[in-house]
Amino acid sequence: MRKIVLLFLIVVMAQPLIAQEYYTPTAENLKAREWFQDAKFGLFIHWGVYSILGDGEWVMQQQKIPVSRYELLPTFFNPQGFDAKEIVAMAKDAGMKYITITTKHHDGFAMYDSQVSDYNVVDDTPYGKDVIRMLEQECKKAGIKLFAYYSQLDWHNTDYYPRGETGHDLGRPESGNWQSYLDYENAQIKELAENYDIAGFWFDGFWDQYNRKKEGKSSEDFDLEKTYEIIHGVNSALLIGNNHHLTPIPGEDFQMFEKDLPGKNTTGFSEDSKIGNLPLETCETINNSWGFNLKDDSHKSVKDLIQYVIKAAGNNANFLLNVGPMPNGKIQQEHKERLKAVGNWLRTNGETIYGTRGGTFQNKNLVSTQKKNKLYVHILNSKLNKVEIPNFEKKIKSIVYFDSKKEIKHNLKKGKLTFAFKPESSDPIDTIIEIILK
Repeated sequence: MRKIVLLFLIVVMAQPLIAQEYYTPTAENLKAREWFQDAKFGLFIHWGVYSILGDGEWVMQQQKIPVSRYELLPTFFNPQGFDAKEIVAMAKDAGMKYITITTKHHDGFAMYDSQVSDYNVVDDTPYGKDVIRMLEQECKKAGIKLFAYYSQLDWHNTDYYPRGETGHDLGRPESGNWQSYLDYENAQIKELAENYDIAGFWFDGFWDQYNRKKEGKSSEDFDLEKTYEIIHGVNSALLIGNNHHLTPIPGEDFQMFEKDLPGKNTTGFSEDSKIGNLPLETCETINNSWGFNLKDDSHKSVKDLIQYVIKAAGNNANFLLNVGPMPNGKIQQEHKERLKAVGNWLRTNGETIYGTRGGTFQNKNLVSTQKKNKLYVHILNSKLNKVEIPNFEKKIKSIVYFDSKKEIKHNLKKGKLTFAFKPESSDPIDTIIEIILK
C-alpha cells in the first residue's frame, strides 16, 4: 500500500488527486464526520508571538526578520489578558460549535507545552502557561470541540530544507535534513494527538513545497500517509483536514476552502482542487488579517458575516470564522461585537443552519438549506419580493414564513415554482421561507 500511495503522490503533480481512494474510515470516524457536518459554525484563532508586532502572522516572512532576531519575541510575550474561559464563552455565545487554534504556525513557535522542542510558550516565554491546555479544559466544560491547526511549513527549523516558496533569507544555513524535519513534525503532531483532548487537525503549509514542484524546482514530499496513519493510530475518530488547496487525498476526513466557498476559487488558491466527497468547510477573516494587525480596521459587517454563514451552509459547508487575539491575549472589541450579533441571529434562525445540508438551488439572491422534509429558502436580497425556482421536482405540502409560520400562496407548474411575498415581510439581512415537502 505504501508504494502505491507514494506513486499516487508523484502522479498528483500532473493531475488532480483522487479523493479517499485508499483510506477506509472507522465507524467512530464517520460519526465524528457527521457531527462536524451538523456543527456548521466554528471559531478560528490565529495567535502567536507574532501578535506582538501587530502586522499579521506572516510578519517574519514579510519583513525578512532573521531567526536570531525573531527568537527575541518569545522573551517578552506575556499575555496577561488571555482568558480561555472568556474566549470559549464568546464562541459559544456566537453559536459556534468548535474552535480551531494555531498550535504551531509557520514561524515554528509552539503555543503548547511541547516536549519535542523548547521553542514553545511554556519554556520560552515569561508567560509560561500552556495556552492549548487551558482552552482544552474550558472547551470540555462548555461542550465545544477543539481542533489543532498545525503548520507543516516551518521558517525556524534548520532541517526544513530545501526551502519551499517561503522562508528564504532568514539567516538559516542553506542545508538541512528533510527526514529529520519530518520526524520532528510527526513527533509534535503525535504529542498533540496523545496528550490533548482534541477533535482533529487542520494542516497548513503543504503548498510551500507543492507549488515549487509544480514549477519543476527542487522540493520535498511531506509523506502525508505516514502523518495521517500516526494520527488515526492514536485515535481513529480524529478528523484530518489539510489546507493544501487540492482535492482530498487518502487519510483526510474533511475538505477546506480558504477565503472561498466550495468550488468558487475567487482567490485563485483552489485552481488544482475539485470538491470531494467529504464534509466541507470554508474559512474567512473578520477583517483582512488572520493574525492581529494593528492597521487593519476593514471589518466585515454583521450582515456580511451572517450571509456568509448562510452561503456556506447552502454550499453544504461549515463556516470557520477567524479572530486574531492581541498581544495581551484579548479579542478586539469590534470582533467581539460582530460575533455576538451573529450569535443573536443564530439563536432565532439556527434551525435553518445547524444540522442542515446544502439545498437544491441557489443564486446570487437565494440560498437554500435542507433538513429532512423542510427546505429553507434564504432570500438575501431585501428588494426581492417574488421568487421563481426552475426545475423544482419535489412535491410541496405548504410554504410559510419561517418566523410567523403564515402561509404563502404558491404556484408549481411544469417544474417551475413561483411565489410572492409582501415587501414589509422582507428582512434586510435574510428573509427565510420554509417549504414543507410531502
